[in-house]
Amino acid sequence: MPDEIRYTAVALATGDGRNGHVATDDKLLDLDLAVHELGDVGHTNPEQLFAAGYAACFHNSLRIVARRARVDLAGSAVHAQVGIGPEDIGYGLAVTLTVRLPGIDPALATGLMDLAHQVCPYSRATRGNISVDLLLVRE
Repeated sequence: MPDEIRYTAVALATGDGRNGHVATDDKLLDLDLAVHELGDVGHTNPEQLFAAGYAACFHNSLRIVARRARVDLAGSAVHAQVGIGPEDIGYGLAVTLTVRLPGIDPALATGLMDLAHQVCPYSRATRGNISVDLLLVRE
């Protein structure tokens, strides 16, 4: 637990779980959910929400460590894939973060990605719990 909580996100899930509804207390996020494997592509699902959050969080962490190293990350991007499948007694997640760092030496880029993976709150929360692969896009 952080020493000092600076922000708390609040969301409520209702309805039929993965086929239900989620909304934040400020209503900026207010969505119906659907299980995509059942063919409903008109609604989002928890894995998409997790992918969006992880991609944004990891990209922010990457920019922080690059700024400290005085490396310009113009044109950078993080693409997150979150998969779900049967595991042991329930379901498990697997994440692939594909990072685009144009114009950055591959060894330096890999070092920045590894450092970002150490400081990113999502990476820290999932470490040892799910598979997270980091891939560097070579341009």
